[in-house]
Parts: sequence; structure tokens; C-alpha cells
Amino acid sequence: MALGLAVLIVGPLLFAVLGGFKDSAQLSQNPFGLPSPWRPENYGDVLASDTFWRQVFNSMLIGVVTTVLVAGLGAMASFVFARYAFRGREAFFMLFTVGLMFPFAAAILPLFVLLRSIGLLDNYLGVILPQVAFGLPITIIILRGFFREIPREVEEAAILDGCSPFGFFFKVLLPMARPALATVSVLAIVASWNNFFLPLVMFTDPSLWTLPLGVQQFQGQYASDTARVMAYLVLAMLPALAFYAVAERHLAGGLTAGATKG
Repeated sequence: MALGLAVLIVGPLLFAVLGGFKDSAQLSQNPFGLPSPWRPENYGDVLASDTFWRQVFNSMLIGVVTTVLVAGLGAMASFVFARYAFRGREAFFMLFTVGLMFPFAAAILPLFVLLRSIGLLDNYLGVILPQVAFGLPITIIILRGFFREIPREVEEAAILDGCSPFGFFFKVLLPMARPALATVSVLAIVASWNNFFLPLVMFTDPSLWTLPLGVQQFQGQYASDTARVMAYLVLAMLPALAFYAVAERHLAGGLTAGATKG
């Protein structure tokens, strides 16, 4: 079963990678075979394009800033929800959990009107801020569960050593929470990297387009050259795959962190 699942996942990716080294005639006549001859110029032309690198920069900038804000704000909110008792705590936490059930598409029109009124259309913040808002619920749920499992004795020992609550948070809790932080960071950056609808609505300036918008534009421009489109798609996926590969070993541990006592 695991082998079959691996084939289902790796097969389409391998097909796209090899397809990028073919031309349209080879894709029609021999879609599953090796390229003959190999045409690396499909990848070379994409890599030589200033537009492609501009879109990579836009996607990386938006993704990194979104991830830093989601992880940072989510960690601070989770710390309060997990370690402090105050009136209405569970009600406030419930508001964040309800955010998981709120469909993004239902918010796009109010978001557009709001961001237009404050001048954030064709602005990176017009995409970053809504992504942060929609990324916080799952982040807070994951991190709160992790923070609640840190023994009180650890906090008391830190306070006896002279740590303030902020010192305990930054010097003790955050280093211990690296697996959970890696998990929410992966979720945030992959969601940002793959976000198509929000940049489509917020950006009219092509110089601000992200890779998903670039893929759509490239596909329309080279609709008859499927091999070149495949090359573009593969190169557009690589940064997100590389980030996931680096953080993957933390992902499973972070998702289960706080699920059991220990």
C-alpha cells in the first residue's frame, strides 16, 4: 500500500519533470517514455527569464513575512491562552477555532472592499495581512496544545532563576517549541506559496504577481507548448518542496506535540 501511495505521489511529479525535457511532439507520441532527444532549453529559457525570478522573489517575500508573523503572533497568543487563566479565555479561544470553519472565498469581497478603502490594493500587505489572519487559527490550536504540556515546574524554575514571564517565553518556551514552530511554519509558507485567489484579486500590477499567477499567465502565453509549461510548473514547485524537505523531520512531531502527556 505504501508503495502504491508513493507511486501516486511521485509519478505525476516525475512525469512533469521528464515532460519538461521534451517537446510537444514527444509528449503526444511518447508521453511516458524518456525524452529523445533531451531538451534542457525548456528549463533554461524559464531560468533566464527576469519575469520568473521576479515572481519567485514576490512569492518568497510574501511567504516569509506571512510565516514570521503567523508563527510570532500565534506563539504569543498561544502562550497567553495556554499559561494564563482570565475571564473569557475559552470564549476568545473559541473565536479562533471558529475561524477554521470560515470559508476563505466568502471573505474575498469584504476583504477587497476593506483593503481598497485603506489603500492596500497592489501592495504586498494586501495579501500578507489576510493570509496571517487566516493562518492564525490552526497555528494557535497547535501551539496552545504544545505550550499546555510544558510542566509548571519548568516555569517556576525559570522564574526562580530570575526570568520574567517574557524571559521564560523567549528563552525557555520558544526553544522547546521548535518542532511545533516548524510545523506551523511549514503550513503557513506552503499555504502562502500556493495561494492563487487572493493575489489574483489584490494585484493588478504584473510586477507584483506571485508564481501561481505567473503559472496561469505562462500557461496562457504558451498554451500550445505543453513541455515548456511543465518546465515552468516544476521550477515553480521546487522552492516549496525544498522548504518542506528541510522541515519535514519536525512536521510529524509538531503535529502530535501536546496531544499526549509526557
